[in-house]
Amino acid sequence: MVNTTSEEILRQLQSGWKLQLYFLKNVPSLWFWGVRIKSVNTQEASVCMPYRWSSTNPYKSMYFAAQAGAAELSTGLLATLHAAQLPPTSMLITHTEGSFVKKAVSRTTFTCTDGDNIREALQKAHDSGQPQTVTVRATGVQENGEIVAHLLFTWSFKPKT
Repeated sequence: MVNTTSEEILRQLQSGWKLQLYFLKNVPSLWFWGVRIKSVNTQEASVCMPYRWSSTNPYKSMYFAAQAGAAELSTGLLATLHAAQLPPTSMLITHTEGSFVKKAVSRTTFTCTDGDNIREALQKAHDSGQPQTVTVRATGVQENGEIVAHLLFTWSFKPKT
């Protein structure tokens, strides 16, 4: 179920200029790299990273930090949507791991499909009043269908008091 707050968040994510202003103000690296949200719902989020001068390194591949930023956003979108349905929550990434299995040399899409796991951890945090963690995966696939990266993010959720 999506409440009014989540519906408003989804509406704003679908407005290109509002999203770009948000990135510019709050996460300028995403704006600089040219990150775009491809799709998002409560189960799955996909984020695209273009292969261009601002996201590449001197070795003619996509910079690992740009990949990590886009991958984190795919998980953070799901956390934000689910947290909007609950009382105020503190959210923090406490651990990350990455495996870069192939050079990213074209537009790359990072997808996280762990919406249910995030929702469950958030709900458990609010039901118990105790911090909860969940580790979620974002996978990067370039235009030709090759997987280029797997990134794991451990999110910590704690109800604000």
